[in-house]
Amino acid sequence: MKHLIISLIFLLFGSISFAQTDVELAEYYFNNGDFEQAKLYYEQIYKSDRSNKVYEKYLATLIALEELEEAEKMVKKKLKSSKVKAEAHVDLGALYKQFGDKDKANKEFDSAVKELQGGRSAAIRLGNAFIKLNEYNYALRTYEKAQNISTDGYPFHYEIANLQGMMGQHEEMIESFMDLLMVSPNYIQTVQNSLNRTLNIQENEDKADLLRSSLLQRVQRYPNETIYAELLIWYFNQKKDFASASIQAQSLDRRLQENGYRLISIAQMATKNGDYDTAVDAYEYVASKGDKTPYYITSKTEALQTRLAQLTSGIIQPSEEDMQDLANRYTATLNDLGRTADTAILMKELAHIKAFYLKDSQGALDLLEACVELPGLYGPILALCKLELGDILLLEGNVWEASLLFSQVELDFKEDRLGHEAKFRNARISYYTGDFEWAQAQLDVLKASTTKLISNDAIDLSLLITDNFNMDTITTPMMLFAEAELLRYQNRNAEALTKLDSIVSEYPGHALSDEILWVKADIAFKAGDFKSSEGYLQDILSVHFKDILADDALFRLAEINELVYLDLEQAAALYERIILEYPGSLFVIEARKRFRRFRGDNLG
Repeated sequence: MKHLIISLIFLLFGSISFAQTDVELAEYYFNNGDFEQAKLYYEQIYKSDRSNKVYEKYLATLIALEELEEAEKMVKKKLKSSKVKAEAHVDLGALYKQFGDKDKANKEFDSAVKELQGGRSAAIRLGNAFIKLNEYNYALRTYEKAQNISTDGYPFHYEIANLQGMMGQHEEMIESFMDLLMVSPNYIQTVQNSLNRTLNIQENEDKADLLRSSLLQRVQRYPNETIYAELLIWYFNQKKDFASASIQAQSLDRRLQENGYRLISIAQMATKNGDYDTAVDAYEYVASKGDKTPYYITSKTEALQTRLAQLTSGIIQPSEEDMQDLANRYTATLNDLGRTADTAILMKELAHIKAFYLKDSQGALDLLEACVELPGLYGPILALCKLELGDILLLEGNVWEASLLFSQVELDFKEDRLGHEAKFRNARISYYTGDFEWAQAQLDVLKASTTKLISNDAIDLSLLITDNFNMDTITTPMMLFAEAELLRYQNRNAEALTKLDSIVSEYPGHALSDEILWVKADIAFKAGDFKSSEGYLQDILSVHFKDILADDALFRLAEINELVYLDLEQAAALYERIILEYPGSLFVIEARKRFRRFRGDNLG
């Protein structure tokens, strides 16, 4: 008996092993397109294994060999034996379609829809089978019938909407998605992804208008269904119409008595896209909700910082009146929130405004000295305040006190961006005071440690020293130029220009000539004397077109024409020159983007 059992086990597992080998060989030949060999195995395997996997591969093999009659017999046998006949009818219809008999194919497809039984999974399987054959109308009929015979009330809105998208019926698709959200608002993320993928509303205005119209109608028709208002906010954000998104979000915030979180998100997106007015308005709305809202301090702070970014991010200098108004707002906010570790950044920013825009260095110093003494001040925030304090001391001519502060930050944050920034500031002081070798050594350390943490200013300073000090045996011109740069930093522009002119008169044709023209152009530009600035920039392009500042001058000229003179045609021509004449310039990417925009290209 024992030997008999062992023999049976051996035979059983041996047959399983052989069967498995046959399946692997059949799949091997099938996958390699050797359908004759695959058929030899599949016709044997199918006698004992009628699984869907084997059936589908065997049927595909027969179709590949164009053995219509044998394939037809096989499917019809499956149809007779199958309890769920709908999918078998699709297989038979697909077979007839493959061999060009459309009438017989449609007859089988009609039968498949007729045979559909209740249940979500059966309808989705049949619908997918039709979609696989590109028979979208039959898939739609399947879902519509499934809606009528549904046993669980599942509406099939999602399946129908996606199908309508495949069929190019975008208006109907949108309405189906709207119906879906009515019964299943939790689908909103899925709907957003599908709408973005199918409609591409950022670039396709016609389809965007369809969606917008539908959403506005739904919002008006179903005022209590907030899901449509949420989707409308999403739509406006996608279109970068942050002002409209903010209006809708404020309305929804009031209706639901929320805490303003939607507005914070919109304001952040608006700021990233340069829509500062909308961002400030959104922050101020949240702040108006009072100090009980969890976003009160955030909204008050961000409103000020956004306004500061708006005034200082353009190429045209902000007016003293605007900066004074902003300083008053900072002061009022600090009086409201208190001067604490939580508001130290606001104190630092107000000090910067006072020193560099309102010529109130003493007020700035008093504010920062109080700031660095605040209890519980977070280390990196303290470091930022020290850097700002050092900058203002340098502005006032207290060079060594400024250097001491920068050194403290450098020691405290050696491998951090803050430490690198402090090292650069100290290198700049060495440059201003004529210690060019030490300045270059510090800049070399920065460049060796990481290229990502060193600023463009540091790279530019390193190039300036390399090109005009290391290559020149006469150091006086470079000393005078550095002194002029310090005077310019301290807003003593008249003195700076006098010193620059002394270089030109005493050392005509010196290698610093293009840098001198650039500094004069920058001083004139920041003073609002754009004609003079333009003249200096043109001189750089005429005489120093092969030097490193030529592309800088060309880009600045393009910006003047674009943003000051509003001469877009001339600006486009200048941006094109950068692309063609200076292909290695750091400005090429931005120049190309602006040139294409002026030309009318759709950049998305």
